[in-house]
Parts: sequence; structure tokens; C-alpha cells
Amino acid sequence: MKEMIHKYEQNGQYIVLDVCSGGVHVVDELTYKLLDYVAPPFAEVCPDDVLAKMDGFDKEDVKECYTELKELYDAKMLFTEDDYEQYAAMAMKAPIKAMCLHVSHDCNLRCKYCFAQTGDFGGDRMLMKPETGKKAMDFLIKHSANRENLEVDFFGGEPLMAWDTVVETVKYARSIEKQHGKNFRFTITTNGMLLDDEKIDYINKEMSNCVLSLDGRKEVNDNIRPTPNGKGSYDIIVPKYQKLVAGRGTKDYYVRGTFTKYNLDFANDVLHISDLGFEQLSVEPVVTDPEMPYAITESDLPTIFAEYDRLEKLMEEQKLANKRKFNFFHFMIDLNQGPCAVKRLRGCGCGNEYVAVTPDGDIYPCHQFVGIEEWKMGDIFSDKIDQKIKDYFAGIHIYSKENCGNCWARFYCSGGCNANSFIYEGDVKKPHKLSCELQKKRIECAIALAAAGKDAE
Repeated sequence: MKEMIHKYEQNGQYIVLDVCSGGVHVVDELTYKLLDYVAPPFAEVCPDDVLAKMDGFDKEDVKECYTELKELYDAKMLFTEDDYEQYAAMAMKAPIKAMCLHVSHDCNLRCKYCFAQTGDFGGDRMLMKPETGKKAMDFLIKHSANRENLEVDFFGGEPLMAWDTVVETVKYARSIEKQHGKNFRFTITTNGMLLDDEKIDYINKEMSNCVLSLDGRKEVNDNIRPTPNGKGSYDIIVPKYQKLVAGRGTKDYYVRGTFTKYNLDFANDVLHISDLGFEQLSVEPVVTDPEMPYAITESDLPTIFAEYDRLEKLMEEQKLANKRKFNFFHFMIDLNQGPCAVKRLRGCGCGNEYVAVTPDGDIYPCHQFVGIEEWKMGDIFSDKIDQKIKDYFAGIHIYSKENCGNCWARFYCSGGCNANSFIYEGDVKKPHKLSCELQKKRIECAIALAAAGKDAE
């Protein structure tokens, strides 16, 4: 049975989400309680058995509330039917529009939780040659069909270790984009160790977005993100990040951290990053083998949920008081419009609209599938791509995944991360349970934060 509404309490608010329309209703206690006992089809007047269950409330108030709920239902603002599933069956392959370009399978840090096995993705340490980067741009242009806007993320390992390849690839792409009717948007993800004034100026000129890795407080960051000789990275990278962000103007960036079992008080890391002067930030839960000492497990969920509540309450208080502002990635949600239908159904486009390319030119569905041989899709030099894998991912959506089609959060998480599902559950179509629970909690907090103060606007 598909959930049609989802209701919960958050920071003193009674919140009701109409799942399929995306409508959010902040209601009073009576309405919240009454929704425990009513569902379509609605009678013309409140049934006697429902009235009998509403002890402690005035019967006339209950009748009036029931009528209002029926009016919302009739107006298709509550208990809305799911009309998305009919479009899921039309899912098909799409041109490739985004590429994660692994210019480096090497790294100058040894982060303990690194999904890329400290940068080499389980293989040989290597850097991409400029010629390979150029070939990747040719491949992307060819396979993008009529897509005009193309996205390339320079990734690793640590991409600044292959700086010449980054520069030459951008230069080449810019030299040919107009003749092909394309517009490249570049992003770079870096640990900051090799940043200098020249690289900062270049990134701020050429990169539409920049992702800066930092886990929060100095002791937290340096414990889990050390250099190969065991020393910390915090004191080296923070001043460089501050200088880079100060020169970005209106261009996008965000500071991206990871929290583990070692810092379940991660809200303090969010606040610390904000205190450093960064307004765009994200601190995300580690996803890893549950046997690892830093792994988050199911027993940690109550602590993590309480921490999300604490952070949401603080951000809500700041919002209402018009004080310090920062954007926390997981609490950002658009209640007025939100993503398009395709995005709601399929999420990131892994293996379909989006691929990853390794330093030697191999193609995988995304950066987290890299090195898993069964998911290799081809290579840019032969210019061939495994259409069976592409077809497979084109057909992955919330109605093809286990339990997703019935979940209240389905149109916000779009089925979660395909790679995490495969790596930790053994099946792309079986969502990672722990990630689901964390995602649902973050969505609740995000909706509550977006709804806070709406009446006053």
C-alpha cells in the first residue's frame, strides 16, 4: 500500500506531507490527531466512529476539521493519488550529459574512510595524461547528442596532482565547444593540499563549482584525514579554502565533510565550518563496511537523529531571528517547485546520463562503481559503450526498486545511491537500509526548516 500522507512532529510543528503532490501542511493538534482516523473516501459528514475516537476534543470542532480535510481532498491537496508510476514505464536511455573525469588515481592524503582505497580505487596509482582528458571531451560531445549544456567534474584521488591535465582539458574543451554547439560547466573536487595562488585564481576563473573537502573541527579532521606521514591537514588547507572562497564572487562552491562514529556530535562540525566563514556546506554520514571502527551502524541512529534535530532547531531559530545564515546541503529543499518528474523518479542519472572515466580511459556508471569490473561500460578510445548496462540503468527508478514505490520519501530521495545499494546490499534495486533511514530523517528536518516562518512571510 503506497503511503499517501506522511505526518510527524518537528520542533513544535505538526507537519503533514501530501506525498504525491508535494504539498506541505502545518496543522494544529486536532487536525494532526484526526488524520490518524480518516482516509479516502470521505463521507459528507464526520462518521460517529471517528468522533468517538477523538476524546478530549470538542465534537463540533472535530466535525468542522473533518469537513476541512474533505475539502482539501476534493481539491487534490491531500491524499493525492500517485500519477507518476505510469510515466516510469516510459523510462529510456538518454544522451550522456555529465562526466566524472578521474584525472588522478592517487592522493596525497590517507583518509581512513576513503571509498577509493586512499585514491587508487583498488588498482595502480596513476595520473591521467592530457591526451586522455581531451579524448574524454570528444567522447562526451559525441555521446551528448542534442544536449547543449555538459558537465565535467575533475575528480580523484586528488585532481590537483594532475594539474596539467586539468588545465589542458579545459583549454581543449573551450576551444571546440562553440563549433559543436555545446557549453561546458566544470567542477573540481579537492582536498586543498596543493592549492596555491595560481591554482586558486584558475579555479575561480574556470570552475563553475568547487567542492572543498573538510570534516570540521581540527581534531576531527586531522584524526581521520591525515597525510601519508600521519600529520594533520587542517592547518594547511583551511587558510587556502578561505582565500579561494573569498575570490569566488557569485560562483558556486561548497565545503564537503564526512562524519563518522568518531564525531556523532557532527552539528558542532557544521557550526565550526560556518564559523570559519563558509556559507555553503555539507557534512554527510560515512557509508562503509559496518565492521570498520568508524562505521555508522543502526545503533547510532537515535544519536544521529537527535543531532539532526538539534541542527534543524538552531537553523530554524536563526532563520526566524534573521541572524547568521548558512546553507546546509541536506536541509535544502524547494517546497514551491522542486525537481522535475524524471529527477524524482530516477535521481542522479548514474550509468545513463552520467558516467565516470578513469585515468586510462575506462568507463563506469559513476565514480563509486570504478574498479568493479562487472560494471565496466567500455572505454573512450574504442568509442564503444555497453548498451546493456546503459539500458539497465535507464530502467532503474523508484518503482523498480525494492520498497521504494511505497515509501513516503520516494520523490525526495529518488531511490537513493545505486552504488551504495550494490556495494552494501548486493543489488542496485535493493536500497541501502541505513542510508534510507538517515535520508528520511534529513528530509523531515528539511521540510520543517522550509516551513518554519511561512505564515509570517
